[in-house]
Amino acid sequence: MNSLFRRIFLYSLLLLAACTTQESVVDYEAGLASFSADSLKKHVAVLASDEFMGRMPFTEGETKTVAYLQQQFKAAGLEPGNGDSFLQEVPMVNIEATAAPTMQVSTPKGPMTLQAFDDYVIWTDRTEPTITLNNSEVVFAGYGVVAPEYNWNDYEGIDVKGKVVMVMVNDPGFWVGDTTLFKGREMTYYGRWTYKFEEAARQGAKGCLIVHRTEAAGYPFAVQQNNFNTSRLQLDTRGKDIPNCDVIGWLPESVATNLLQAAGQSADLFVKANQRGFEALPLGITLSTSMQVKTTYDKTYNVIGKITGTERPEEVIIYTAHWDHLGIGTPDATGDSIYNGALDNATGTAGLLELARAFKSLSAKPERTVVFLAVTAEEQGLWGSAYYAQNPIYAPKNTVANINMDGLNRFEPTKDMVLVGEGQSELEDYVREIIEKEGGYISPVSHPEAGYYYRSDHFNFAKIGVPALYLESGTDVVGKGKEYGQKIQDEYTEKSYHKPSDEYDPATWTMQGAISELKLLFQVGKRLAFEESWPKWKEGSEFKAMREAQKQ
Repeated sequence: MNSLFRRIFLYSLLLLAACTTQESVVDYEAGLASFSADSLKKHVAVLASDEFMGRMPFTEGETKTVAYLQQQFKAAGLEPGNGDSFLQEVPMVNIEATAAPTMQVSTPKGPMTLQAFDDYVIWTDRTEPTITLNNSEVVFAGYGVVAPEYNWNDYEGIDVKGKVVMVMVNDPGFWVGDTTLFKGREMTYYGRWTYKFEEAARQGAKGCLIVHRTEAAGYPFAVQQNNFNTSRLQLDTRGKDIPNCDVIGWLPESVATNLLQAAGQSADLFVKANQRGFEALPLGITLSTSMQVKTTYDKTYNVIGKITGTERPEEVIIYTAHWDHLGIGTPDATGDSIYNGALDNATGTAGLLELARAFKSLSAKPERTVVFLAVTAEEQGLWGSAYYAQNPIYAPKNTVANINMDGLNRFEPTKDMVLVGEGQSELEDYVREIIEKEGGYISPVSHPEAGYYYRSDHFNFAKIGVPALYLESGTDVVGKGKEYGQKIQDEYTEKSYHKPSDEYDPATWTMQGAISELKLLFQVGKRLAFEESWPKWKEGSEFKAMREAQKQ
């Protein structure tokens, strides 16, 4: 064999070996055998037990939960995810704001008095002992949206510094049924009430009042009334320059209409605000009221472990699930006062442990780092993931993707899964390919106008540009059909969601559906862990520009 042929022959052998190695690394079946419904059940049973007291932050239930997760992360062979620690401290503040009973309104047609609770609900994210509105001017700012990718800016040409903005909930077009604007009936981030407050603060507004309409908000005004003058947890932002309005809250549409009429306007403004080029309008009215504020500072913890990548350790895939629930509260009809949170979210937290075991079982170790992050205070406002996003252990520009779990299927598998926020990122294409390979299919979100993509922990990763995936269980139960599956979901929502009856039932919880879902999410993460490409945001996503800026 001459030297040329020898070189060609050796190169061919090396190429064949490389291909064979790559095929074994990304073997579709690798790691699947490690998943165990019995193992998953054991973790759920512990986390959802009465002994863990509903896993409320700042309680003994948190202490037990955090200790258990650290123990199980170590047992799974994970490395500490925050330097030499499995913990990330999350400093928080409890804000108890008590609103004055009335709000005085000065209008061109004379004074008005609004009654707290009935006519408005307000609170604050600020910590000063007294918060006041003192003859603060009101500006109607349409939907309160600044969305460059949709060529929409409700604040263009107007200065709202020190003023109160009145804005509408949901996206431009929704109130009049114009589906040509934004994403039609599917809510974007700009439609969420949290965004309205954030944007008003960025504009320098002193206050922001959202006009409530049940269909546009996704729930009745009574939901806001239920939180009137209650304590609210926030991140402790002392020493940080984070803008907040002094006063934030909601007005029923009827009250907002009365204010417009007192200003010499009409409800026609709610229609005009859906027209491109609508200009914010000073109403010539002022508001005066106050709140007394009490604050308590404390800290809670995210729990984080990792498997360091062998080839590209600086590139990170992060699985998340929130470990917290509602603790001990109002007893139900049976006298049970422990909100165990078995489905929500002991299942997802247990799922993190199963995923960790599966990745550790791989003979070919992940080339990218895989992180398992159990976040705190989701039920109080997604605060654990928000703190991580603001104080990331792994740089967002190096974070390939986030895969979030918030409630797994406790019964039998379904043929379908729901892509929450479908149309956001290429991670959805990964899911679709895998689920179709298994003979399943994707079902649409039942209420796209509710904006579920912005209601769990993955959202905070999306906000910092990281492509984030969130799935919900389907309803087409294998062998039993959609009607049966929908009945199960409806019964849970009606009877057990955020109630003491959300308990683990070993007699009926087979967890086979959860195992099926975990295998799907494992396949997505496994592919990401070995490939070199980066999933991207899709055209039209409100998070695409931030990701592209990170990569420049």
